[in-house]
Amino acid sequence: MDIDAWLWWLIGATALGIALVITAMPELGMLAVGAIAAAVVTGVFGGGAVAQVAVFAVISTAGIAVVRPIANRHRAQLPQHATGVDALKGRQAVVLERVDASGGRIKLAGEVWSARALDTDRAYEAGQEVDVVDIEGATAIVM
Repeated sequence: MDIDAWLWWLIGATALGIALVITAMPELGMLAVGAIAAAVVTGVFGGGAVAQVAVFAVISTAGIAVVRPIANRHRAQLPQHATGVDALKGRQAVVLERVDASGGRIKLAGEVWSARALDTDRAYEAGQEVDVVDIEGATAIVM
């Protein structure tokens, strides 16, 4: 049984698509798109072997040249929304019990937290607003 060239290109595109799903490498997706383009050139337009390979190479290379920088930029970005303890850093809190270098209590995001002053020579009295600089364990460091 003789299989047409366009079918081989689709089998290759399917294999590359499966590899893309397994490895999450966007380059494999661009190679799959190139293989589909080569299958179209063969099946619809009747292109020869040189045309098939040329279309595959041009489409795949162009796709990789466009997608790779975008993918790298997205991988390098930090999450835009801070969660957990990181979301509390930089927020304001109200002192409930005197806060100094040895400790105290604040109300932060609707919860009561233990706190201590960043500056060891400084103390904050009840009712004052303070800024949360860091969180160490279950203790907020304020100033």
